[in-house]
Amino acid sequence: MTVSTVQSDATVDQVRGFNRFYTRVLGLLRPQLVGSAFGLTEARVLYELAHADQVAVSELRSALDLDAGYLSRLLSRFIAAGLVEREQSAVDGRRQVVRLTPSGRAAFDELDALQTDAIERLIDPLDEAQRTALVTAMGRIRRVLDGAAPGALILRPPAPGDLGWVVERHGARYAAEYGWDVGFEALVARIVADFADRRDTTSQAAWIAELDGERVGCVFCTASDTPGTAQLRLLLVEPHARGAGVGTRLVDECLRFARRAGYTRIMLWTNDVLLAARRIYERAGFHLDRSEPHTSFGRELVGEYWSRDL
Repeated sequence: MTVSTVQSDATVDQVRGFNRFYTRVLGLLRPQLVGSAFGLTEARVLYELAHADQVAVSELRSALDLDAGYLSRLLSRFIAAGLVEREQSAVDGRRQVVRLTPSGRAAFDELDALQTDAIERLIDPLDEAQRTALVTAMGRIRRVLDGAAPGALILRPPAPGDLGWVVERHGARYAAEYGWDVGFEALVARIVADFADRRDTTSQAAWIAELDGERVGCVFCTASDTPGTAQLRLLLVEPHARGAGVGTRLVDECLRFARRAGYTRIMLWTNDVLLAARRIYERAGFHLDRSEPHTSFGRELVGEYWSRDL
């Protein structure tokens, strides 16, 4: 059995285990279990109708992936109960549209309140950090499985706990992607410690990038050994956030700060294996000044010095 087969089997087992767990959680939130008279499919239909003035029956069937006959019978029951009304479309006489009646709206509002209460009871034991972690994980699952667009990107100054995260993520990511040893994590720790010790907000700054409340990247701008020249350091973007423009935003923010701080030039040091970062630097107007081979972090590398005017 190959390594990839073993990994694939392990992933399948993890997904199946999560599915069993999540199915139990969802069961607690089913309409009938929270005190509603409606079943799950009925609740889904009411939800779709409650969020539109009117919906074509064909579009409703497609959105919910329901059998045409089953949906027709369900709508007929709703119409008989006075919850839904159906008529021909004013735009296309061949199509039928449905909408909630005032009674249907009241029934949905009651169902919505019951399910909201059930969710609040479910998350009530969680503290703020746990709630953020829960929502963040849900967003990541949607992006990975459904190709959902990333949420709002926020760049903010480091808060307590962020500097430790910068060190940990650099150590973990570079070990996983490039096989670098603990020597790199030690270097990052020294850079971060020096930044924190200086407590200088006029000539240095750092930013943490967040997507949907999750930390996904960082960058630092510090003074270099050359007067009037800033240094861009510790650019990092987590793999699942790449392609969302996080790295570009971080570098742009670093350049803006360097200009405001009065620097006339900015430089950085990187290695030729960091291809994605090099592309970001090139797009930001940096050019390669020189390269030199070195042995660091347990690897034979080619270090590169890049710079640009501000």
